[in-house]
Amino acid sequence: MRAEVPGLPTPHPLIEQLPAVYLEQDFLGRFLAALDEVLAPVLLTIDNVPAYLDHRSAPDDFLDWLAGWVAVEPHEDSPADQRRAEVRGAVARHARRGTVGGLAEALRLETGGTEPEIVESGGTVWSTTPNTPLPGDAVPWVTIRVRAGEGQRLDRVRLEELIATEVPAHVGFTLELLPPGGGAGAGGAGE
Repeated sequence: MRAEVPGLPTPHPLIEQLPAVYLEQDFLGRFLAALDEVLAPVLLTIDNVPAYLDHRSAPDDFLDWLAGWVAVEPHEDSPADQRRAEVRGAVARHARRGTVGGLAEALRLETGGTEPEIVESGGTVWSTTPNTPLPGDAVPWVTIRVRAGEGQRLDRVRLEELIATEVPAHVGFTLELLPPGGGAGAGGAGE
């Protein structure tokens, strides 16, 4: 994560904190200079904590740690801008997790804006009458169709991993990757 930066100046030299009577002591000056060299990265990091906690300015290696704080696991091959976008919207996305809208948003973020088609088997109903028939199919299932953009390559394994984390645990899914344009595509299943 954070590493030593050779020659990094300290923002608060220790020798300047001492009374004037000690400033002429050569050993004390060298000793405190060595401590300044060790403490400089720590003090500068503490001075910049707000920048580390902001997804826009956090260093790339710290961004992954910040993602862990908001329970996001960006793919290691994702560009830094996409990882920053995932961290930025994590809390709002968690509120929608397990919903069609939340799944669609996660897929759009992963595919760079491609709009998925999502068809779910379930439904809800409200009734004051006992024994009202339940809506939807007996087996909860979601079918997701994602059309690749021109020149875009979709990673089936990565999309299936993402979908598995976004749909409720008891819901199965089918992922269909469609070619660019309007033709039919190959389908696949995951659980």
